[in-house]
Amino acid sequence: MGKIILTGDRPTGKLHIGHYVGSLRRRVELQNSGEFDEIYILIADAQALTDNWDNPEKVRQNIINVALDYLAVGLDPNRVHFVVQSAVPELTELTFYYANLVTVARLERNPTVKTELGMRGFGDSIPVGFFTYPISQAADITAFKATTVPAGEDQEPMIEQAREIVRKFNSIYGETLVEPVISLPENRACLRLPGTDGKEKMSKSLGNCIYLSEEPKDIKKKVMSMYTDPGHLRIEDPGKIEGNTVFTYLDAFAKPEHFEEFWPEYKNLDEVKDHYRRGGLGDVKVKKFLNNVLQETLEPIRNKRKEYEKDIAYVYEILKQGTEAGEKKAAQTLSEVKDHMKINYFEDKQLIEDQQKMFDEELAKEGRNNR
Repeated sequence: MGKIILTGDRPTGKLHIGHYVGSLRRRVELQNSGEFDEIYILIADAQALTDNWDNPEKVRQNIINVALDYLAVGLDPNRVHFVVQSAVPELTELTFYYANLVTVARLERNPTVKTELGMRGFGDSIPVGFFTYPISQAADITAFKATTVPAGEDQEPMIEQAREIVRKFNSIYGETLVEPVISLPENRACLRLPGTDGKEKMSKSLGNCIYLSEEPKDIKKKVMSMYTDPGHLRIEDPGKIEGNTVFTYLDAFAKPEHFEEFWPEYKNLDEVKDHYRRGGLGDVKVKKFLNNVLQETLEPIRNKRKEYEKDIAYVYEILKQGTEAGEKKAAQTLSEVKDHMKINYFEDKQLIEDQQKMFDEELAKEGRNNR
């Protein structure tokens, strides 16, 4: 069995640096490693509609934004397939079959679902499509026979539920589906990058993001207003690193070469942290360094995106070709699933022959009984 990657994003807006350190950067590393036989990057527009059902135009417009961000960070259409979810009908059919293997109680216990429901404030008006999101995600993963799913820490409960579905399906119908493993960022600061306001989750809806395509002046404005240590009121005061968003971002982005270029009085981030903890280092200096780091990181991504923006028809052709490859793969998996579930009525010649034999025997028996 080959090594296959499936990962992706909901097209509800441009991608931000939380996406970048949480999964995008890792996807590019895995793509360039040469270890994987197939890589599928899913633009999950059907899932995005589960809580944007009244605004499909938002999803429609952002498919191209997500594709542009993928290309800008270095995902190569010659080595990966970009797949538009709604254009692969096999995913919907697999979701329907898997729904019989999961209880409502189990969905309610999914930590990711509980968090997302709380953020959106559905109350008693939870859309069924949104509630069954983990089942849909399991269909996405298994349709492409993914062995590896690069994702952030918040997605672990979803991947675990997918594994449960795989195990249950295989135990009932025989070995068919592949059980995936999650590939988490190695840098712990990248597991879940907080918002610029210090809140646990960076989210478009909360307005606390720095986007990959952000202009330099907007990056600087957001960095200089970032949450730090509320107790660090004067430069000479000792400061706290834990829970300090600026230092979390530096953990995720700062490299040794950044100190050589932008802050040569320090050898590394540990020296900066030590100085901040004992006092005598102001927040403004640390923020200015972070701004330089982010500007240096995001400039080539932003410039590459602008190049692709000049030929949107070409980007859509990339999506079309990738989706066709994904649909072919998913169709193969669905065929195997239906074979093992014994619902491949028209392709199962043995079924037709056996039933014909059974009815012939019954007719012969009736003929003997009537004589």
